[in-house]
Amino acid sequence: MSQIALSDLNTASFDDFVAVLENVVEYSPWIAQEAAARRPFAGINQLHAALMTAIQSAAPDAQLALIRAHPDLANKAQRAAGLTAESTNEQNSAGLDRLSEAEYAAFERVNNAYREKFGFPYIVCVRRHTKDSVLRDFETRLRNIAKTETRRAIEEIGRIAALRLDQLVVADDRLKVHGRLSTHVLDNHIGKPAPGIAVELVELAALGENRVIARGVTNADGRTDQPLIGGRPLPIGRYELRFNVGRYYAERNVQLPDPPFLDEIPLRFAISEPEGHYHVPLLVTPWSYSTYRGS
Repeated sequence: MSQIALSDLNTASFDDFVAVLENVVEYSPWIAQEAAARRPFAGINQLHAALMTAIQSAAPDAQLALIRAHPDLANKAQRAAGLTAESTNEQNSAGLDRLSEAEYAAFERVNNAYREKFGFPYIVCVRRHTKDSVLRDFETRLRNIAKTETRRAIEEIGRIAALRLDQLVVADDRLKVHGRLSTHVLDNHIGKPAPGIAVELVELAALGENRVIARGVTNADGRTDQPLIGGRPLPIGRYELRFNVGRYYAERNVQLPDPPFLDEIPLRFAISEPEGHYHVPLLVTPWSYSTYRGS
C-alpha cells in the first residue's frame, strides 16, 4: 500500500481525495466525500475525527447500510468470492485464513447467531485481537441489545479506519493505534544482562494450534534488537514467551546437572490493552527465575 502525505491530500482534487480514502471505511465512499468538504486538516487525528463525524451524523438507515457493507469474519464463501484487500489483510493478521475445522465451525455458529439476532454482521477490529479473543467478544456481545451493538459496530469501524489511515497517510502527528511488547533477560547469577538467549513468542489457542509469532536473540543489553510486537496493536489474548537458558549457561561453562534443572523457561501471560506497552522480563539463575510486568 503506497502512502500519501496529508499535505498532498489537503490540496488534492475532490475526486482524488475520495479515491485515496474510499476504502478506509469498507465500501462507503460517501464518508470520504463528506470529509473532503472539511479540508484542510491540521493532522491525521483531525482527519480521522472528520470521518467519524460523517458516520455519526448520518441517518440511521445510512449507518445500518454502512454496517451491512462489512463482511462476516472467517466466512469461507465470502473469502472465496473476494474481500477487499484491506479486509483480507486484516483477517489474515489474526490467523482467520488458517483456522482448524473446529474453529471454522465456532465462527460459523457465532456469525449465524449474531446475524439472526441483530440483522447485520458482527464487526470488530481484528488487528486488535487473537482468534480466541474474537470468539470471546462474539459471545459477550451476543448478550447486548441492537442499539448497543449498532453503537459498538460504529466504534469498531472507527478503530478499523484509524489503522487503515495510519498505514495510508503520513502526517506530523500520529494516531494512538500501536502497542509494544518487549522483553529482556537479567542473569541474576552474575548480576548482568544475558546476551545470546534465543527467545520465542507463542500465541496460545484454545481450539486450534498455538503459533510462533516472533523470534529473537538477546543482545549485549539482554534485550531483543526489535520489540517482539511493535508498529501495530497488541492482539488481545494469551501468550507464552520461551527462553532457552540451558544453552546460555552451558556456553558459559556454568556447572549444571545433566539434564540442567532449567533448560527452556516458559512465561505465560495475557494482553488486554492493544495500545499499551507490555514489558515482560526474565530474571534468571541456573536454579530459579521470576518475572513482572515492567515498562
